[in-house]
Amino acid sequence: MKMRVKLGDVCNFYAGTGFPVAYQGKDSGELPFYKVGDIANNVSVGKTYLELCNNYISKEDARAIKGVIVPKGTVVFAKIGEALKLNRRAITSCDCLIDNNAMGIAPISDFLKEKYFFYYMKHLKMQELAESTTVPSVRKSKLEKTVIEVPSILEQQRIEKELDKISDIVSMRKQQLQQLDELVKARFVELFGDPMTNSKEYPLKKYGDLFELNAGGTPSKQKPEYWDNGTISWIGSNMCQNSVIYENDGNYITEEGFNHSSARMFPVDTVLIALVGATIGKTALLKFETTTNQNVLGVRGIRESGFTPEFVFYYTQGLYQKFLDIGDGGFAMASKGFISELPIPIVDLSRQNEFADFVEQVNKSKFVVQKALNEAQTLFDSLMQEYFG
Repeated sequence: MKMRVKLGDVCNFYAGTGFPVAYQGKDSGELPFYKVGDIANNVSVGKTYLELCNNYISKEDARAIKGVIVPKGTVVFAKIGEALKLNRRAITSCDCLIDNNAMGIAPISDFLKEKYFFYYMKHLKMQELAESTTVPSVRKSKLEKTVIEVPSILEQQRIEKELDKISDIVSMRKQQLQQLDELVKARFVELFGDPMTNSKEYPLKKYGDLFELNAGGTPSKQKPEYWDNGTISWIGSNMCQNSVIYENDGNYITEEGFNHSSARMFPVDTVLIALVGATIGKTALLKFETTTNQNVLGVRGIRESGFTPEFVFYYTQGLYQKFLDIGDGGFAMASKGFISELPIPIVDLSRQNEFADFVEQVNKSKFVVQKALNEAQTLFDSLMQEYFG
């Protein structure tokens, strides 16, 4: 028999803390300080527990900034903006701090198992709980009223075990993909050096002097005729995950919506760069035509400028730290002007083509792994639907 309880009656809630820029990149201290992007990075490589962190803080400094210490075993997630749509959840593996774009929830009752609760939170559709504002956000008051059905401890353990088994397979496949990506990045550095330091001392030019740079746009959501029965692909910055993308994730606009907005059609082999939020500085290489929202900038005219899309795609990934350095550690947004000033080396096209051929061979292996990942993910999703509705 299942019990029905409100989250507010059986859980503690933890607010995030404003991230002080002084701790950007600090690699020592008792407490990890996880930003929303760290949560996304951990989950994207198949981790359930938070491990990868870019910033640390001492307990003394945490007290000085009045930081909220989030205990081990807390489920954390983005609570606002584009990051909310990514639906990423993770469990803290130790006491830590999270930034103020995130929230943490931990069960306080013995009858609610940690991993069972994690899977429940992973299934919970946060977007449906978000306030209807320009920037969607989830409030503690709304979550407190959310009702969860709790089965017996034995049933929770059974569900945990079954979901863990499939989740481990998904995690293994994601790690295999990551290893293949790392292989490509290592080859890139071997051929062209470190993009952040131009270690091979190539002559440099600016993105803005070589490429056509344009952001996208969003047709008014208040006009159904801009969206209903649309046939023109439209994607958001959530699609920029340092990956090659081959298909739309479900959003389409009409021709009227396209004509009455700043939406712009980007062709195949455009390199996309996310401009804001949890995905800022992350990229995508387009393999289909699509429009984007205003939080994505497209780099076009790549071949015409003597470059291969593969080179620009991986080189831009190598500049990720420049995007992280924007702002004061809180909300950050890149602009067309910022990207226009980024340097890019002038490299012999034959060397770029050599790299593109290597990428093509690795992508054949990635295709096989991705197919196996998709099958495991489909099974996992069906079980989540069965157990949590």
